[in-house]
Amino acid sequence: MDVHPTPTPCPHWQTAPLQLAPGNAAQAGPPALAWLQALCVQWAVPHKLILTIRLCTEEILTNIATHAHRGDGVAAEVTLRCGQLTNGVGVVICDDGIAFDPTAQTSPLLASTLDDAMPGGHGLRLVRHYTHSWHYRRKAGLNELLLVFAYPWPIPVPPHPK
Repeated sequence: MDVHPTPTPCPHWQTAPLQLAPGNAAQAGPPALAWLQALCVQWAVPHKLILTIRLCTEEILTNIATHAHRGDGVAAEVTLRCGQLTNGVGVVICDDGIAFDPTAQTSPLLASTLDDAMPGGHGLRLVRHYTHSWHYRRKAGLNELLLVFAYPWPIPVPPHPK
């Protein structure tokens, strides 16, 4: 399969993003999600947005754990970066698996009834829906996926004049 990266804008980080390297994708989920939640709480991100960030990140990590592997068949290793962007929160999820661009995948059609619905295959639709934008690139043998979650940071209030 040919993989054509989507244009990836360089994130405008307000502060340098923090990094976590939980290792093997199969075990990465719980420590990565706890780390992301702690950062978001520290930054006073609203609770609903924290849940959204966790949900989308968990979906991508689950897909990597389930499907990603290196050329030699070994499970992919994962690294995450997270930081405050000028327009929200950015999460970069990297893996060293075979090239795969999730942003280029089409979502399956929705079933017209619950009886016709089949489980699976709708996780990327969820990520598309809940992210402000998402961008893929292949760089130095790594898949890099940037998830952008829009959030207007509070503007600092100037000190009250005396």
